[in-house]
Amino acid sequence: MAKRKIAVVGAGLIGLSTAVYISESISKCSVTVISDKFTPNTTSDVAAGMLIPHTYLGIPIHQQKQWIRETFDYLFEINNSSEASDAGIHLVSGWQIFKTIPDEVLPFWSDVVLGFRSMTEEELKKFPQHRFGQAFTTLKCDCPSYLLWLEKRLKGNGSQVYARRIKDLWELHSKYDIVVNCSGIGSRELMGDLEIYPVRGQVLKVNAPWVNHFIRDGDGLTYIYPGIHNVTLGGTRQKDNWSLSPDPRSSKDIFDRCCALEPSLQRAQDIKERVGVRPTRLAVRLQKEILVHDGKKLPVVHNYGHGSGGFSVHRGTAKEAARLVGECIAALEGASSKAKL
Repeated sequence: MAKRKIAVVGAGLIGLSTAVYISESISKCSVTVISDKFTPNTTSDVAAGMLIPHTYLGIPIHQQKQWIRETFDYLFEINNSSEASDAGIHLVSGWQIFKTIPDEVLPFWSDVVLGFRSMTEEELKKFPQHRFGQAFTTLKCDCPSYLLWLEKRLKGNGSQVYARRIKDLWELHSKYDIVVNCSGIGSRELMGDLEIYPVRGQVLKVNAPWVNHFIRDGDGLTYIYPGIHNVTLGGTRQKDNWSLSPDPRSSKDIFDRCCALEPSLQRAQDIKERVGVRPTRLAVRLQKEILVHDGKKLPVVHNYGHGSGGFSVHRGTAKEAARLVGECIAALEGASSKAKL
């Protein structure tokens, strides 16, 4: 059986992790990643890289939890290996705090992260404006390091990486048997998918090595995430805003909000502004599609629209995308066998 040629469009977190999973789990295939943007110029490079799950309204909870658990287990394995430093993966403990007691005191993912519990009254004294909190340990990554690690792993598997802008998936029909679309917000133009829309996120990267615990306001808008090289302060959530230029007013607002939660940040140094556009959708698009043009067929697997929750589910959705690719290969082999008969 000849090797099936698979093209993965997109080289952000979703594209690279999907390509890695396919290359490691499906034998007798060759994988090529094609994208016009690679690290450090992807949306994923701006992401905070914290495994604190978000809820996708259009996806069953049990499916989301499976993706989260598969992602946590994968990252935890890396964290416990000699690869942790290169991959930029580490454990971090902290607090998620609320001004009012949330409806969901025990979120569906509470048994995936480590040591989940309600905060004590003593702990809550640190946050006098908040009435309730949750303490737990989770995983964080330095996203640029992780993207480079994934790309290195991919090349080590014999896969190829090409810089090229794809305007139509049919451009790939003559060279590839299956296309995996991980183009994120690019799918709005590439696939004409108007269900995906931008949510602009602006963050600050600061030098504050004394900050060791994460702090996340329950609404998800204000957060302090300590990393290996810097601390990420956030954020903004601006729907249908495509601007990638930093807004000084937003930067001041982010800094002030974070300092209200952690006053020592007022002494933070080397403040850098970063902006990204989250590819947001009611539900991640994770499905097969057969494109037909002039009687010819091109199997496509879509894996995009993860919004701000991509890091928390990326390995799980990569696994599901690889399963769908396997189904496409089986269908191609079946059609080939029938043609020989």
